[in-house]
Amino acid sequence: MKKTKLTLLTVITLVLLVLTACGSKSKDTDAAADSDKVVKIGYQKGNTINILKESGYLEKNLKEKGYKVEWREFSHGGTLLEGLFTGNIDFGHAADGSGITAQAGNKPFVYVGADKPNPEGIGLLVLKDSGIKNIKELKGKKVGVLKGGNHHYLAMLAVEDAGLKVDDIEWVYLQDASQLRTAFETKAIDALGTYDPFFAGAETDLETVNLTEGKDYDYPNRTFYYANEKFNQQHPELVEVILDSIAESDEWANKNKPEVVKLVSKALGINEKVIERAIDRRTYGLDRLDEKIIKTQQAQADYYTKVGLIPQKINVSERVKDTK
Repeated sequence: MKKTKLTLLTVITLVLLVLTACGSKSKDTDAAADSDKVVKIGYQKGNTINILKESGYLEKNLKEKGYKVEWREFSHGGTLLEGLFTGNIDFGHAADGSGITAQAGNKPFVYVGADKPNPEGIGLLVLKDSGIKNIKELKGKKVGVLKGGNHHYLAMLAVEDAGLKVDDIEWVYLQDASQLRTAFETKAIDALGTYDPFFAGAETDLETVNLTEGKDYDYPNRTFYYANEKFNQQHPELVEVILDSIAESDEWANKNKPEVVKLVSKALGINEKVIERAIDRRTYGLDRLDEKIIKTQQAQADYYTKVGLIPQKINVSERVKDTK
């Protein structure tokens, strides 16, 4: 009788252990499922994804699909795309040059959309007391840029347009916009190639001359939307939701710029006057990728090959998502 009770107790204990294990496994499965229902978005200071983040449109639209949003900030396009390659983010926004450099390095990613052109959002600045009055006077001078950035491309186009060679300039490559600003203020460099909102910040805070202002170098200055290759393959419908949300947010932004200034200024901790300057000179909007956009990006890539910024010729269209 005692032996029977012990056996029964053992059976009950085993059953309880199995049920507990099943419950634990179920909870683990649910947790894994929840983690799979998160879309990770990368952004930089001042880009349109900042507005998307503050507007709440993406959260609303993805919630209808059962997904949550996780936002991750990066210092510039190069680091953002590294996050994309490694799977730390699913979707992000970076300048044209970042995509070209990444493709030349055989990194996995997909172009999925583009911003409207923003040629006034980049420039080549000198301090008013520098004595430099035009691009030609930059010969032999130090020009600070982020290597391969949109502002670097503009500066090279401006140099060649002025009759100089790219090699006539001593290019100083720094790691981020804050280092560029410090080098410019301390006169460690003679000229600064930069982009909004850092461009607007230098114009607002310092006495500067924009050597490229009012010049047409046939360069639209688009930033692009990029997706992680695997994410794009597995969730093309979510990429579409993100793009549609950006278009919705951009439409709202164009109609509510004063409110956008306050939102972005508070989110980034940047003076409202700086953000207002950057926002006032651009029109927001999402462009679906077409032959003209790809052709312009290919021309920039070919130029980068010519001047040695990338080691070999690339075919931009190989990384372009088919869009609706």
